[in-house]
Amino acid sequence: MPSANWIPWAMGHVRHAAYLALALALIAGALYTARFGVYDDTLVRVGGLALGVLLLLVQPREREHPAKRVTDWVLMAVFVAAMVRYAMIAEQLQVGLYFLVPIDVVFGVGAVLVLLEMARRAVGLPLVLICVIALIYALFGDSVGGMLSHAGVTLDDLTLTLWYSFDGVFGRPLAVVVGTILVFIIFGALLEALGVGDVLLKLALRGLGWLRGGAAHAAVLASALFGSVSGSAVANVVGTGVVTIPMIKRSGFSGRFAGAVETAASSGGQIMPPIMGAVAFIMADLTGVPYLYICVAALLPALLYYGSLLACISVEARRAGIERPDRRDLPALTAGDWVMSLVFVIPLAVIIGMLVAGFSPARSGFLAIGVALAMGLVLNPKARSLAALTGAVNRAAGAGATILVAVAAVGVIVGVMNATGLGLRFASAAQSLADGSLFLSLLLMALSCLILGMGMPTVPAYLIIILVMGPAVEALGVPTIAAHMFVVYFAVMSAITPPVALAAYAAAPIADANPMGISFTAARLALVGFLVPFAFAYSPSLLLISDFSWLELIWVLARLGVAAWLLAFFGARGPWWAFFGAGGAIALVMPVWPLHVAVLLLIAGLEAVWLIRRRSARRAVRGL
Repeated sequence: MPSANWIPWAMGHVRHAAYLALALALIAGALYTARFGVYDDTLVRVGGLALGVLLLLVQPREREHPAKRVTDWVLMAVFVAAMVRYAMIAEQLQVGLYFLVPIDVVFGVGAVLVLLEMARRAVGLPLVLICVIALIYALFGDSVGGMLSHAGVTLDDLTLTLWYSFDGVFGRPLAVVVGTILVFIIFGALLEALGVGDVLLKLALRGLGWLRGGAAHAAVLASALFGSVSGSAVANVVGTGVVTIPMIKRSGFSGRFAGAVETAASSGGQIMPPIMGAVAFIMADLTGVPYLYICVAALLPALLYYGSLLACISVEARRAGIERPDRRDLPALTAGDWVMSLVFVIPLAVIIGMLVAGFSPARSGFLAIGVALAMGLVLNPKARSLAALTGAVNRAAGAGATILVAVAAVGVIVGVMNATGLGLRFASAAQSLADGSLFLSLLLMALSCLILGMGMPTVPAYLIIILVMGPAVEALGVPTIAAHMFVVYFAVMSAITPPVALAAYAAAPIADANPMGISFTAARLALVGFLVPFAFAYSPSLLLISDFSWLELIWVLARLGVAAWLLAFFGARGPWWAFFGAGGAIALVMPVWPLHVAVLLLIAGLEAVWLIRRRSARRAVRGL
């Protein structure tokens, strides 16, 4: 090896080794905490974030610019120094008998700046911009006149709140991530390494592939199953889309439609129980509602979402003239495939069974990891390699570091709200703006979710909106679980909403189509996902656990079924029909039963006109 290349070669190997060591430390800590509980709250929260930040700093990269490498070393030095200082005064901070000295403020400010840079790299600029605006408001908001003015916060007090307390960066959301969510991120990465994803795709193809446009139906089922575990729409698009999108295109659909199907299906995985990505665990902690109840509440809305998506695919397949495939062309399921499917089914059954028995989600996830690992190694010889297990460790650590940094950055916003009382004033302003109107409050919250969620993962978008606007909506009579689920839905929908639509951008190169085109088509396919949250806000019985009424449940299911039918079938008949379909679907969600009756009668009349015109056209063709 030439002497000029020796140093980069050695540094690259050191970096890989350091990354693997940090990844193993993060995973070991998460598994230990899941099995034995939180042994030291400060150590778990601070140590977990430290590992996450360091993982992002030492992450191996190809063709890295030397200046970037120097920047990483500087950031690492600042952050490690801040961590050492935190460890030196941690015991005094816990007792509450410590007053910050100037060096503490310097290290605290430096650590927060490093955190924001890591958040920019991990999840993008939008979250960082919101954090910066929050910091500026905290320091200078006392000069702002009117309702937004606060009493003033000094830099010392702000640093104490954000970095040296559990009211900011190291708050409850971060505790949920290190205590529960990391375990399920490990679980998802392990399933992928064991080859479960390929088996799920084959099962989906065999189960739904015989339908008209069956490849797209199968992609929806596979993405729903795996998306629930992965917890990231973008990761799911990249992971399953490389197989499903070309498969959909080969069946006769356009690249734009293929990318849109995968985008909509992958995004919906985060609202599909039992795992629901990562957000369900934070919701359980914030609401005090047991995690199992949240899964039950999410079930019917998720089924409505995916049922509508399947209906839209069927309509598009008929319009495009795509025929049913020959069953003989579908992949054959071997005995080994059925056995490998148990690596997915049995661990999920273990999780559900343990939750029903009263165990914590973290303990349930820990046992499921053990069961999946044992079964996968026994049943899949390809998984018995160091490369496969190392890949699982790296994927789990990378995803874990990203969510740790993102949630910690949200802690900056939470800390500012705690220090300034912004949340209460914002809720009061929202109530004044809505003037007691539940619809305007919900609409304002939905728009906020879509705007803040653009370019941001579901978890931070959900946390920001629910902490700021949740109290205002709950004050208007919406049950707590419905308000939180409402925010989750629109945070998920932001991944497919133009113009940012991160999931669509991830699908575009695979589908060889324009990302904006994919985004608009995906939003059209997922329109029910924008309506269902309003339905369960007005009719909580749809969630099965809050203010339940059988009559209300049956009526809202019937209305949403008709709404889904309108969006799928009327949307394919031309612009005017699409307009009537969308308007009718929105009207059916509103809580005004005379409007429901009028819309249903109008729909029946329009459908009769359509059938008569189509029958007349067929007769005319036959007459020729």
